[in-house]
Amino acid sequence: MTEYRAHFDATVTFVNGGSLQTNGFRLDLPDAELSEEQIAELFVRHLGLALVGEVRLNALRIVEEQHRGSRGISPELARVPVPDKARVVDLSHRIRAGLVTYPGLPAPTITPHLTREASVATYAPGTQFAMDIITMIGNTGTYLDSPFHRYADGGDLASLDLSTLVGLPAEVFHLTDLGSRGIPATVFHDRELAGTAVLLHTGWDGHFGQPEYATGAPFLTEDGARHLVDAGVTLVGIDSLNIDDTESGGERPAHTLLLGAGIHVVEHLTNLGEVPARGARFTAAPPAVEGFGTFPVRAYAEV
Repeated sequence: MTEYRAHFDATVTFVNGGSLQTNGFRLDLPDAELSEEQIAELFVRHLGLALVGEVRLNALRIVEEQHRGSRGISPELARVPVPDKARVVDLSHRIRAGLVTYPGLPAPTITPHLTREASVATYAPGTQFAMDIITMIGNTGTYLDSPFHRYADGGDLASLDLSTLVGLPAEVFHLTDLGSRGIPATVFHDRELAGTAVLLHTGWDGHFGQPEYATGAPFLTEDGARHLVDAGVTLVGIDSLNIDDTESGGERPAHTLLLGAGIHVVEHLTNLGEVPARGARFTAAPPAVEGFGTFPVRAYAEV
């Protein structure tokens, strides 16, 4: 689905006095055919302005660009048809023998337990099976951290409530043009996030499996994590090396705060650019392994 945004400068005057000026503002649009008056109305709704007298837009451009989650796009303005059936977007990296997910951690190995050729002696003629053994650390591919990963008395994978892992309303923050590595709390201030899966799209997954994936990766700041805890989110995911800054000397405030609050963490997501800012459903369920804190998931979004 093609998405559009408006770029403009704006001057707003209010009926009870005062004015507001913005430069280089960017706003999601439901389509590319809106009039300047309709864009001005969306701008006012997005900012939640009251008692507006006049809105003047200057240097207005409509460009093809991914939505970032602007508020106030009303149904009567949205002309994009809704598909009858949800599209499923795979958000997981594939696991294979030798895959390096996190530099320094062991790569998975896959070995046969029973080959198809050997199974001939066990089963009826024409019936063959393959049984294989995979040896891997839980931090492989796209994986979920449970509280037990961080806390000895935290809930393990088997204790997790499936309702907190399946079909969560997804709030996606498209941050590929982020000006710094750390994602601050202010990014989240314009959305109601209680009970949602907050997914951080940084574009760092483009480096996955390459040496540059290991350094300079985006991360969630401590104040960002604290805001998400206070907001009551259910899960936080990121398409980067780690939810924390791995270059900070061993401190892990995001893991500490999120997992301490019982909020699941999913790391090494991919393809988040295919998921809209709002409206999708997110699933990432690990196997119910007792006494284990982290395991790969098949994460996906229903769009």
